[in-house]
Amino acid sequence: MSGNSCSSDKSDKNVMILACSGGSNVGQLSNRAAVELTQEGFGKMFCLAGIGGNVSGFVQSAKDVPAMVAIDGCAVGCAKAILTNAKIPNPNYLVLTDLGIEKNKNFNLDAADVQTVKEAVKNLFASKA
Repeated sequence: MSGNSCSSDKSDKNVMILACSGGSNVGQLSNRAAVELTQEGFGKMFCLAGIGGNVSGFVQSAKDVPAMVAIDGCAVGCAKAILTNAKIPNPNYLVLTDLGIEKNKNFNLDAADVQTVKEAVKNLFASKA
C-alpha cells in the first residue's frame, strides 16, 4: 500500500487485527487485546477508523491482507459493519460478549479477560493451521 497507513511493521504472523475500541469495557478490552497481541508478535493492529472513513489506502490494505480478525466488543457489531460497508470479506470474527464478558462502563480492565480475548483470537487461527 502506498500513502496513508497507521499499522506497524510486518510481524511474524501476517494477521491484520481490527479492534472495536468503543466506549465500554468490552470495546476497550478489544483494543487492549489487539495492542498486546501486536506487542507479542501475533499479527499487527490496524486502523479500523481509516477503513470506516473510507481512506482508500486503508481499505485496499484490508482487502489485500492474507489474514484478518475483527474483534467487536458487543453484538452491536461496529467492526463487522465497517467491513461489510467497505465490502471487505472477513471469516474471522469475534464478539467479546459471546465469550461471557459482560458489557458495562467500568474501564478498569481485568487482566484475565484480556488473556481470554487473546486466546480466543489465537484459537481462530490455530483451528485453520
